Amino acid sequence: MDSNTPILNFLLEHKRVNAISFHMPGHKGSALYRSLGYDEFLDNIMDCDVTEICGADNLFQAEGILKETQEIYADLYDVKKSYLLINGTSGGIIAAILASVPKGKKLIMARNCHKSVFNALTLGDIQPLYAYPEMIDQHGISGAIPPEEIALLLENNPDAEAVILPSPNYYGVCSDIEAIALITHKYNKILIVDQAHGAHLKMFDKFGIKGFPKAAELSGADIIINSIHKTLASFTQSAVLNLNSDRVSPYLIEDKLQCIESTSPSYLLMASLGINAAILKNHGQKLMQDWFENLNYFYEEARNIKDLDFIEKEPGMDWTKINFSFGKLGIKGNELEKILLEKYNIFIELYTGNLVMCMTGIGNTKSDISLLLNALNEISTKHRISGLRREIDTHIVGKPVPNQTRVPIFKIPLVNDRVPLLEAEGLICASSIIPYPPGIPLVCPGEKFDKETILYIKSLRENGEKVIGLNELNEVIVGAR
Repeated sequence: MDSNTPILNFLLEHKRVNAISFHMPGHKGSALYRSLGYDEFLDNIMDCDVTEICGADNLFQAEGILKETQEIYADLYDVKKSYLLINGTSGGIIAAILASVPKGKKLIMARNCHKSVFNALTLGDIQPLYAYPEMIDQHGISGAIPPEEIALLLENNPDAEAVILPSPNYYGVCSDIEAIALITHKYNKILIVDQAHGAHLKMFDKFGIKGFPKAAELSGADIIINSIHKTLASFTQSAVLNLNSDRVSPYLIEDKLQCIESTSPSYLLMASLGINAAILKNHGQKLMQDWFENLNYFYEEARNIKDLDFIEKEPGMDWTKINFSFGKLGIKGNELEKILLEKYNIFIELYTGNLVMCMTGIGNTKSDISLLLNALNEISTKHRISGLRREIDTHIVGKPVPNQTRVPIFKIPLVNDRVPLLEAEGLICASSIIPYPPGIPLVCPGEKFDKETILYIKSLRENGEKVIGLNELNEVIVGAR
């Protein structure tokens, strides 16, 4: 190995271990592309890394090959226009908000939105009006946004310009977008859906596969942003923005996209979006059917694993996200992640408390599912035989995510200090505190730190979780005292 290439060293070593991927991206490695005849692209990837040379079109004035690809996506999703994104869904979300909400105006937003929404607030000097999700107390995770919550906010804030929420959220919980769209449009406002985790939902419907929540494209949303890379077959950082109504001008969307996205868009990312579109067009029926059957196989078999709890295939749940727990055996999520990684070579997407989430994708095979089931069976058996049961530290496990309930919002301070986390109680947050993943702020600018939240953040760090907004000294940015 070359000591001067630490990133490359890591990536090649990861490839060599033949990991079983239950995390993004959805392609799960080169096997899918190679099995479908895209070897030449993979074998010549460096020579495909070009810029806007003659014939290569221009992302911000697409008239040739990029326009053709965008039209294929518009057809796949049955929308008015589709835009290729090379800054991920994050870039699409920011552009959608800036195109929908004039500078200084108000946005109704789910409190469990991704951090990119909060970044858009800063860029557009936009005032948030929070819609709070229901809580799934059994697992300590955010649930759906109630339509009546949106209705109340719109009734009380007629000067709000738009509504945005994630659906599905990170765990697969979908809100009733159809009902929320009807309410939003009754007030003549714009509905933006962050469908980063649900790019596949429209594809299941398109190929006649039932049993999943309805995609936002079919539910009346005006702008939908899909992370194609998360569950489908394009490269990481590639996504698509779908314009689904006339409430927002495409020219305004295009202007904001060119403000936000790189002026040197990667043709490798865009080529992978094109390949994903071709895969769906040519092989989508079989791939989506296989995925559906493999998931059904998991849920049927998982019911036979003693002491395994999991979130069932219930209405409003995108069950391509497999959420499970061995809480009955006293195994915390971070411990279960370590066991799956070290003993079974299985990489998960994330854990929350004692709940683990495995993100399946179009590239997962039945073999992957079988290996996961075998691992869970062995863990269950070994812990029961050994009698290793213990009480779980409830300080973390099963606790609701702080500040997902209503809290007062204060003026964001203009003069700031850095203070140790443990001294921040009662002070106003000036820079978001964001565990990653999932990238949803625990504390937003304008919210006060309370003791419970501080202890929660402290426990996250002590368990080795990443928390954006804390420096190496565990200091946070607050309003000057």
